[in-house]
Amino acid sequence: MKAAVIVFPASNCDRDAATALEAMTGKKTAMVWHQDNELPAGTDLVVLPGGFSYGDYLRCGAMANQSSIMAAIKAHAEKGGAVLGICNGFQVLTESGLLPGALMRNAGLKFICKPVALEVTETQSAFTRNYAAGQAVTFPVAHGEGNYVADDATLDRLEGEGRVMFRYQNNPNGSARDIAGILNEKRNVLGLMPHPERAVDPATGGSDGRAMFQGLIEALS
Repeated sequence: MKAAVIVFPASNCDRDAATALEAMTGKKTAMVWHQDNELPAGTDLVVLPGGFSYGDYLRCGAMANQSSIMAAIKAHAEKGGAVLGICNGFQVLTESGLLPGALMRNAGLKFICKPVALEVTETQSAFTRNYAAGQAVTFPVAHGEGNYVADDATLDRLEGEGRVMFRYQNNPNGSARDIAGILNEKRNVLGLMPHPERAVDPATGGSDGRAMFQGLIEALS
């Protein structure tokens, strides 16, 4: 599997994502600057990392969506290529229209940084194939705007089509229907607020994220 991590101004989890991918794949991960116009040839997986792209000015992810590289990412997704948006990356995916809904200020209006318990609700995707349905996992979160919102029709459609992939067991931010991560219709684009890339090494906070990256490696190699 050939992976690329996008680097925006004020990304701060790009190295976390690259380190996790390199540990799992044994291959160098391409770091792609936001002003580039193309992804590296042969890219299988694109990761939009966490952080505060463009300082979170205007709306979280809104300015990043205007970056040159986004056209290539949208084309990659349209062709069926895998895209993973984590935290700020999830916000970018909603701003770009690759995923529905929006991420708003946390219900408590406070930045949340702690491990959270999640339920894996769907396993029919490359991202979750190595989990069991209903499995409890723990990933860390670190966000101030992680409150997922969408209209009832969109929420019903996400649930009816099996596109809600992760739910909070003890909702920390007020997200509608405890949603922590969702897929697009083609099931090749995942956005989630918790950080699986920070949960691949027991020495640094657990290993529940390893199954996500292992599933991607198996599906895309």
